[in-house]
Amino acid sequence: MHPVRHGSRIRLRATALAAALGALLLAPLPAAHRAEAASTLTNAGFEADGTGTATPSGWSTYSAAGQNSASFTEAGGHSGGYRLSHWSSAAYKVETYQYLTGLTDGSYTLSAWVRSGGGQKSAYLALRNCGSAEQRTDLPVTSSGWIRIVTPITVVGGTCTISIDSDANAGNWINVDDLTFTSGTTGLAMKGVDLSALKKSEDLGGTYKSSSGTTGDPVALLKNSGANYGRLKVWVNPADGYNNKARVLATAQRIRAQGMKLLVDFHYSDIWADPGAQTKPAAWSGHSYAQLKTDVYNHTYDVLNALKAQGTTADMVQIGNEINAGMLWPEGSTSNWSQLAGLLKSGISAAKAVSSNTQIALHLANGGDNTLYRTWFDNATAQGVSYDVIALSFYGYWHGALSSLQANLDDISARYGKKVMVAETAYPFRLDSEDAHENIIDLSSELVSGYPASSAGQTAWLRDVMNVVEAVPNGRGLGVIYWEPTWTAVAGNGWDPADPSSGNGWENQALFDYDSRLLPAAGVLAHR
Repeated sequence: MHPVRHGSRIRLRATALAAALGALLLAPLPAAHRAEAASTLTNAGFEADGTGTATPSGWSTYSAAGQNSASFTEAGGHSGGYRLSHWSSAAYKVETYQYLTGLTDGSYTLSAWVRSGGGQKSAYLALRNCGSAEQRTDLPVTSSGWIRIVTPITVVGGTCTISIDSDANAGNWINVDDLTFTSGTTGLAMKGVDLSALKKSEDLGGTYKSSSGTTGDPVALLKNSGANYGRLKVWVNPADGYNNKARVLATAQRIRAQGMKLLVDFHYSDIWADPGAQTKPAAWSGHSYAQLKTDVYNHTYDVLNALKAQGTTADMVQIGNEINAGMLWPEGSTSNWSQLAGLLKSGISAAKAVSSNTQIALHLANGGDNTLYRTWFDNATAQGVSYDVIALSFYGYWHGALSSLQANLDDISARYGKKVMVAETAYPFRLDSEDAHENIIDLSSELVSGYPASSAGQTAWLRDVMNVVEAVPNGRGLGVIYWEPTWTAVAGNGWDPADPSSGNGWENQALFDYDSRLLPAAGVLAHR
């Protein structure tokens, strides 16, 4: 991106609960609100009872305060006629659950379509009493489109409780529908951070602290929070000398020293490359198309081979950054797809020549725009461009609803048979600036509905994006990278590499606060 433009049947009894359910934090339930257990989900689409049923067939309802009526079926299902909803005009706490028994031990995944108006103290799906640690998936805030979320579990002992939980304020609501509980597991292989701004920040005096205030290595702090991938952009000959080959090599060593994998992001420019600008490096400006193909190959090979020589071979490489309309304009514009394909193939060939194991990612912005992705990757396919991963930028305040991201990820992963990842996302934890430069997102009107500019809002955003990627079918959701978590407000480390006085419009979206302390959102990087 450019920093300026931008979830044998057995009757349950109180004694059985105490003996068989162990850690279940439920009081014994009145018989009228209990259901019989089975080895498969019953009434998973809530179609059996019509509307207004507090305890749907096959399900049980529990509320310590006797608020069972806050759970009910009503018209407006995801695929059928009805759905389960939680709502009350007063604050409420309610659980709708189903107990399964007779399961074969092994890995299972709960899937459900959900919506939520947000504002709850908590609203989540849970798998508990399964013989392993309880697993939860929070419901994202999505008042319009439905979103599918998944929760994996390991069943040991043949039983598992599927639970829909709300601890809500007056008027808060959720909808849940079309649950499945099937064999298999989910999770994210990539939980990454883009550390491109770090070296310059530290050289200019930037420091980083743990959440408790102890100064430390930011790479280690993020790794210990759960990050397992570091992303570094490469500029050819930047005005300030940062993000060039030498600086990338140095930071790559720090990433690998923490046991993290490395993603190298080639911009093929001396400055920011994004949908609005793909400016050729000055040294290449007068080159023919044939020479540009050689330039791309040589630059890509040179950087990656140097990384390999120092023992930090790239695990993944992006050939271009946010190349919606191509790269190295005008020769590599999407108005001439055969030439763009030639440039892409040149970079891919160089990367594979250095290491055949390096994964190739092609990266576009506007991650909710399915038409863009279909058009672009249909052309790439027609031109014979070979790649491994489709990478997307998805900033909710620019790129649309989470449901649009999910629809696009699901479609393109199936259409092209590729793994997909969100290569860039972020969210503000406050709106005001720490330096004199106006922040890119600094107005409440710019925020995503349901996600405040707060530590909690930032945490929820990253969590929910990761949950959407995890839910991509057939294990094709690879992971998520948080963009520039260490780009804090340090004098001289502004957005323009040619202007030391340029400010930073990003510090309110970093993962370190204005006291340089690690923010809670970093903990989401430990996502399963």
